[in-house]
Amino acid sequence: MSDSPTPLSRVPLSRVPLRVREMTLADCPRVAEIRVRGWQSAYSGLMPQSYLDGLDVSAELPRRRAHFEQAGPGVVNLVAEWAGEVVGWACHGPYRGGEPPAGGASGAGDAELYAIYVDPGRTGRGVGRTLLRESVERCAAAGHGRMLLWVLRENAGARRFYERAGFTTDGAEEPYEVEGVEVPEVRYTRPLER
Repeated sequence: MSDSPTPLSRVPLSRVPLRVREMTLADCPRVAEIRVRGWQSAYSGLMPQSYLDGLDVSAELPRRRAHFEQAGPGVVNLVAEWAGEVVGWACHGPYRGGEPPAGGASGAGDAELYAIYVDPGRTGRGVGRTLLRESVERCAAAGHGRMLLWVLRENAGARRFYERAGFTTDGAEEPYEVEGVEVPEVRYTRPLER
């Protein structure tokens, strides 16, 4: 019998507290890695593999830093930490669509979940649910009337994830193209309650 500890990656998440906090600039390298690995994992078979293979963490890092440093009013970046390691990232803020907002109790308009990614080695352990719940709660507390998000139409797993969280499609669809391949997105929405 070995006295060596169980590797953290094999410890059930339920035995280690998951902490959600606001992202800092120091988190950008890990968030860039999570975003790139998340795209490569989640969109395999949905986007051209050559595009996914070409994604690079070192190229993504300056974009993550710029997005973080130049975030507009109301944009919130959250990270999920598990035993001191950042294992997920979510970003939400005011809805970026062109239609009039549905409003909210404070006139804050609609919110949008811009992104949510979990380290592919940590999926299925509640990290994404926890980040989404925190984003929804923060948007409701800020007075937003609804939260909207866009998801690839063919991404059945992500669509189930959002549907289990109370989101429904509203019929809106946007074209999205990657290396000449159409990968349309559909919009989901959920009313927010304070």
